[in-house]
Amino acid sequence: VQLQASGGGLVEAGGSLRVSCTASGGTFSRPNMGWFRQAPGKEREFVALISAGGANTWYAASAKGRFTISRDNAKNTLYLQMNSLRPEDTGLYYCASTKNWNSSPKFYDYWGQGTQVTVSS
Repeated sequence: VQLQASGGGLVEAGGSLRVSCTASGGTFSRPNMGWFRQAPGKEREFVALISAGGANTWYAASAKGRFTISRDNAKNTLYLQMNSLRPEDTGLYYCASTKNWNSSPKFYDYWGQGTQVTVSS
């Protein structure tokens, strides 16, 4: 499976942004899909996870109430809608697939290349 993230950009604090991740070369509807982010000098951190069919979601505490993960299996696309953005949300956002229900990056099999999100204060 090849994953391609897109939609990042520069936004002011309090603004919104939606990043997307398009899958190819596999059966997108099978795995659970997650979003991670990594700021310079920091470890990659879990943001959100969605089940294969989209019925179940899991958010990091920092994302809950502000971010929404969703997927359109007919379009092989994963989304992360981010509202009320803060400067600390700045980072490279990665999508990844997993057969597990876990927030640790080591349980994820395929990764996209990342899309940069920068939130200015």
